[in-house]
Amino acid sequence: MSEKELIQQRLEKIQSLRDSGVEPYAYHYARSHSTQAITATFERLQGEDQSDVKVSSAGRIKALRMHGKTVFGHLQDESGQVQIYLRTNELGEELFAVVKRLDVGDFLGVKGPVFRTRTGELTIRVEEFTLLAKAVRAMPEKWHGVKDVEVRYRQRYLDLLANEKSRSVFRTRFRIVKEIRNFLDQLGFLEVETPMMQAIPGGAAAKPFMTHHNALGRDLYLRIAPELYLKRLLVGGFEKVFELNRNFRNEGISTMHNPEFTMLEVYQAYVDGKTMMELTEKLFSHLAKIIHGSTTIVYQGKEIQLAAPWRRLGYIEAVNEQTGVDVWNMTLEKLQALCKEHHLESPEKASKAEYVEILFEGLVEPKLIQPTFVIDFPIELSPLAKQKEGRPELADRFEPYIAGHEYANGFSELNDPVEQKNRFELQGKKRDKGDEEAQMMDEDYIRALEYGFPPAGGLGIGIDRLVMLLTDSPSIRDVILFPQLRQIKQVNQDDGEPVAAAPDIATQP
Repeated sequence: MSEKELIQQRLEKIQSLRDSGVEPYAYHYARSHSTQAITATFERLQGEDQSDVKVSSAGRIKALRMHGKTVFGHLQDESGQVQIYLRTNELGEELFAVVKRLDVGDFLGVKGPVFRTRTGELTIRVEEFTLLAKAVRAMPEKWHGVKDVEVRYRQRYLDLLANEKSRSVFRTRFRIVKEIRNFLDQLGFLEVETPMMQAIPGGAAAKPFMTHHNALGRDLYLRIAPELYLKRLLVGGFEKVFELNRNFRNEGISTMHNPEFTMLEVYQAYVDGKTMMELTEKLFSHLAKIIHGSTTIVYQGKEIQLAAPWRRLGYIEAVNEQTGVDVWNMTLEKLQALCKEHHLESPEKASKAEYVEILFEGLVEPKLIQPTFVIDFPIELSPLAKQKEGRPELADRFEPYIAGHEYANGFSELNDPVEQKNRFELQGKKRDKGDEEAQMMDEDYIRALEYGFPPAGGLGIGIDRLVMLLTDSPSIRDVILFPQLRQIKQVNQDDGEPVAAAPDIATQP
């Protein structure tokens, strides 16, 4: 039977139910027990004993097996599933006629005593039931799981419905976020909120999304980072703040990138980047213990040890090690040739720092499997970071890498307003040359620094990637409930089902 024919058949059942006085879409149902509570409460029932207590439970019908005047089935709710048993003797002919119009996928409320069958399964002997919602479409693959990744990501509700692993991943995600809040709260950090629509996007090198506010008559940008607003709070007198925020970057998608993503940003006065590195180690190892009971985890077949201390590795030294040459003292022509030698795509004209960045991302990053803090970035790549003491060409900045991917970014914050303005002006020149990701000048942020900004350390952690790591998920789309995907271009004319024009292949590595 085609999908179109099945839908029509179920629509006819709905009309038939209404004609017989049964409303197929209820307003509410009072439950006394979840399926998990039934298991916990009645697990001591022996043999074919039956409880004196009648329970009310509800869920989606996962299975139905009709045997003449008796029906066995399973109800599933968020906590688990329970078997149900319906007979004409208890329900009567009229109500049992409704049972025959039930389908897998319908929501049902049931009431009756609990007993244990001959096979030992706890079961509700249904004396009353209420149809709560009639499903018009059939459940995916008879509940054996949704394996088509296009369907899993585009119709997440089906993925969650059929795949326990997916539900488990998202439960873990929300547990991680909750634990991050607890961790920072215990350290005295204050959770704050900053604007998601900004007049000047700043705090990261990224192309923003633009929108227009009609009442204000002005263009605004979806934030690429909350950094500059959070640092304004330190100017205002707060000393330890954090925000769990949604950021938006108008860039490609991949297994590690989604245009809309979740970040944790943390700022603390009177400390430096070293303190923020220690905070990163503690947070990652703490979360691993909470989720896995150990600081040793497995990610994509690799055993990862998250316990502190993590290795420290100089940015330029790491590139030198992989290339066998002193890249910082090479000419631009030789750096470009070195990129080509290693089959790394590079522009015809770039700065020394930009060529070294290409070499780092292509040669160093994939090899950083165990937790490693890469430190001392070129200052040109770090417009908001303080210079490294004694090495003005470098920034006091770090990025932790695990399993070949970056998970965070942090540094000692630049608190000199004159130097910060100079950095913004240099970024402006890059924008004038067509770099859409370069930072815009933010005069109000400079004004804030001029009132005095204490020495501080900052840290930003990608929550989606962190969840990937702790749930052993290979793609960022596995840990975002509704990831952004390419538009579907055609529709199956037979049943109206959407068909992807092509697999959603990543545009970035």
